[in-house]
Parts: sequence; C-alpha cells; structure tokens
Amino acid sequence: MGKTLTETRGDVQEGIDTAYYAAAECRRPHGATVPSELRDKWAMSWRMPIGVCGVITPFNFPMAIPTWKIFPALACGNSVVFKPAEDVPHTGALFVEILLEVGLPSEVVNLVHGAGEEAGAALVEHPHVPVISFTGSTETGAKIGEICGRMHKRASLEMGGKNAQIVMPDADLDLALEGVLWGAFGTTGQRCTATSRLLLHRDIAREFVDQLQGRAEQLRLGDGLEELTEVGPLINDAAMRKVIRYVDVGRDEGVVVCGGSRPQGGGFEGGFFYLPTIVHEVPPGSRVATEEIFGPVLSVLTFADFDEAVRINNEVRYGLSSSVYTNDVDLAFRALAELDNGITYINAPTIGAEAHLPFGGTKQTGNGHREGGWQVYDFFSETKVGYVDFSGRLQRAQIDTHQL
Repeated sequence: MGKTLTETRGDVQEGIDTAYYAAAECRRPHGATVPSELRDKWAMSWRMPIGVCGVITPFNFPMAIPTWKIFPALACGNSVVFKPAEDVPHTGALFVEILLEVGLPSEVVNLVHGAGEEAGAALVEHPHVPVISFTGSTETGAKIGEICGRMHKRASLEMGGKNAQIVMPDADLDLALEGVLWGAFGTTGQRCTATSRLLLHRDIAREFVDQLQGRAEQLRLGDGLEELTEVGPLINDAAMRKVIRYVDVGRDEGVVVCGGSRPQGGGFEGGFFYLPTIVHEVPPGSRVATEEIFGPVLSVLTFADFDEAVRINNEVRYGLSSSVYTNDVDLAFRALAELDNGITYINAPTIGAEAHLPFGGTKQTGNGHREGGWQVYDFFSETKVGYVDFSGRLQRAQIDTHQL
C-alpha cells in the first residue's frame, strides 16, 4: 500500500504481538462461578463460540488489522470469512497461506477477494454469517450497521477519526514537534488515529509552526521500498483527489504554509504522491478542522486556555484518539478525563496503540465495541449461563427465596 519499510515491519510485528496475546487468551476465556440464591445449587457462566465471523479490513494496515480480528475470532472457537481491502489483496493472501501452513483447517479460515460493494456486501448480507467485524469509513460502517441491525447480527464497527494533538506552553516543545511530525505524516496520514489537527496554545503557536514547517518540508517523499523514504504515496487516485479537494477548501479556510501540491519532477509523476501539507490559522468548526481527510494534511488551530482546547477537541463528530503535551500533572489527568476520545496519550502522538489494550473510540468513530485487548474476546463469543440444582426438590428461585 506504499508505506515505508520501517512502518511495514512494524505492521508485521504488530500481527506477531497480537498472535502471542491471542494464544495466551486461549487459556482464559473468563466466565464466573457465583453463589446461587438457593441451597444445593451451583450458578456459573462461560464463553461459547458464535459461528461464522465476517471480517472486512482496510488497506492501511494490511497485516496488523486482520490479525486484530481473526486471531480473537479463532481463539473463541469461530470460523472466519476474511475480505481484505481490494487495494491490498496480496498481503491478505499471504496471511491466510501462513495460517494454513501452520495447520489451521482450511474450512476454518476462508479468503474472499473483491470490491466492497460486491464481495463485502454479500458477506454482510449473508444469513449464515451472524458476526461482522469491519474497519473502514464512517459512511460504509453506517450502512453495515443498518443491515446488521435489521438482520439481528452482531457488528463491530471501527471507523473514522479527526484526532488532535494539544500542545501546552509548558510542554517539551522539541518532543511535541517530533510527535506531530510522526502522527500527522506517518503512513502518509492514512491512519484512523493520524494527527489531523494540531491545537497550539497561542503563546507558542508562531514559533512552533515555523519549526514544524521547516521540518515538514525536509521530509523525504518517495518509494516506500527505499530505506530512506519517510513519506510514501497515497493508496490510489481517489485518495489523492480527495486530498487535493480538501487542500483547496483549506486555502479558503486558513493559510497553507507548506506543501499544498503534488511534487514536481523527480519521477513522482507516475504515483499518487502529495507533499506534506500544513494549513495554519484554521477556525474551529471549519471543514478542514472537523472532517476526516485521510492524507498528509495537518490543520493548525490556536487556543487561549486548556478549557478552550478541550472544547475544540470535542466538537467533532469523531472520538478516536487525542494527545496532550504538558508537564503539568493536573492538566494531564484532566485531559484523560475530559477529552471525549476512546484513547488519550500524554506526551506521545495520537498513534501508537498496543496489542494488549482495547482500541476504539466514541461517537461516530464506532458503535461501542473495541478491537484488541481483552474486550474483543467478549465480542467474538457468546455468554452461556448454567445452573446445576442438586437439591433433589423443586426450587422456584425468587418465589422460594422471598419466603425465606
């Protein structure tokens, strides 16, 4: 998909880490054994597989995200039908070949290629696929949610983000600068957790943007297979044209201080390359401040105090990730409590999720479920409750306990 070799190796390593975590979770599908209300009676719960799980994944993490979904589904005893994004079919095929090579029965994992409108829709609408796990756009996720609701399917939807990095005047500004460069332009901005907004305290805004501009202009654009490349191409022509449209909007809403065009010459003509772009003086509520772009475009906003930063962060329809750079421990813990996001980082970028912790967000980022960590195992399994009455007589639960 064009990402750099360094990031690609991280993509694969995340899949490996997820495999180790899933293997450990196989040993603890937690239930509960609790006292019964009645004498001579046991009460307990445990986890059961559901059946066939439909897994639909995006292009940006063609190895890691499938493992987030497929390994927990298998660990819970289900079978899987896997449809990778049509832009990255080869990685999906290699992944399934590895699973088969290590001994997974062929009927347990099934690979289906095709466009979302055809193969993906058929999987979502199939009456014998009771579970759908989807990562992609909010618009597509909304359609999937409607279908799954009508068909009484279980659905996990991980969708968009408009993530903000907030920088307070007491922060380590060099560290914050490194964070936003990585968060905004890593994976060419094609992450749901990418830093799409930079919120700067007005006392440091001018100095910080000047330094950021200088660093962004030095980022090396190029073929992701070359070791020195720092920013690769966008995934396809449609993605590139979307970025071009939003930068045009940004010129009307703010000031483009760097980038703002495709690179000229140097062999870039044949690829979907776009220069890392910074749009400064963006007003809260504007389109480039609130809409997901999914490309190397960073919108910069300023604020007067932390309360205003929180309001700006929370005003968008998404709630995936946020980041605050500060050395004030009180503000750090206020941020954890007040920022309306599923994930908040302190003194780190908006990207960097770990395999053993839940991943997901609030509002239109998702529908309440989480990927990763222990919570995803609840999604891919059904709770079964059992009672064992060895009293040798009829016990009528609350009727009899009331009479006691």
